[in-house]
Amino acid sequence: MLRRLYTYWFKKTGWTVEGQFEPLPDKFIVVIGPHTANMDFIIGIIARSVLRLTATKYLGKRELFRFPYGFLFRALGGYPVERRQHKNQVEAVVEIFNRHEKFSIALAPEGTRAKVKRLRTGFYHIAKRLTIPIYPVGFDYAQKKIMVHPPFYPTDDREKDFRQLITFFAGIRGKYPEKGIDISILAETIKAEN
Repeated sequence: MLRRLYTYWFKKTGWTVEGQFEPLPDKFIVVIGPHTANMDFIIGIIARSVLRLTATKYLGKRELFRFPYGFLFRALGGYPVERRQHKNQVEAVVEIFNRHEKFSIALAPEGTRAKVKRLRTGFYHIAKRLTIPIYPVGFDYAQKKIMVHPPFYPTDDREKDFRQLITFFAGIRGKYPEKGIDISILAETIKAEN
C-alpha cells in the first residue's frame, strides 16, 4: 500500500531512478550523498520503497530515537548510533551484520548536513571487514534523479576507492549545492585514514 503511494508521489513530483540494485546481494551498504538537507531523509525513505529495498535499514544519530519521535524512526528501519564513540562503531555494525543472514544499511558518509572537509569512513571499513559491496547513491535535486552507481568492493588501494566515490558524489547537486561534496575533500579523507 505505502509503495503505491510513494511511487505515485515519486512520479507526480518528477523524480526518476537511474541505475539499479540487481542482482541484489544478501548483504551490502548503501552510501548516500550529498547530504545537504532534512528532505534527504524523506526522499531516501520513499526511494527505498520505490527501489524495493524496504528491508534496508539506516543508521541515525541517537538523538533521533528519543521520545517523542523515536518510535517512528525505529519503525522506519533506524538503528541509533552514538556519534561520539567512533572507535567501536565499526565493530558494533559488523556484529549487527553477523547476526543476520540478509542485512543492508544506508548511511550518509558526510555524517551531517553541513559542508564537510572529509568523509567519515566507517562504512568503508565495515564493507572491507565483511567483504560486502558498497552501492553509492546520489540524490540529484537539479535533475530530480536518484542515481545508483554500480557497486564496488573496497580494495587495498584506499585512495583509488575514495577518489571513485568522491568523484561520483561531486557530480551530483544536492538540495543545497554549496554544501555538497567536491573532490577537494579527497586528501583529508585519505589523510584521516592513515
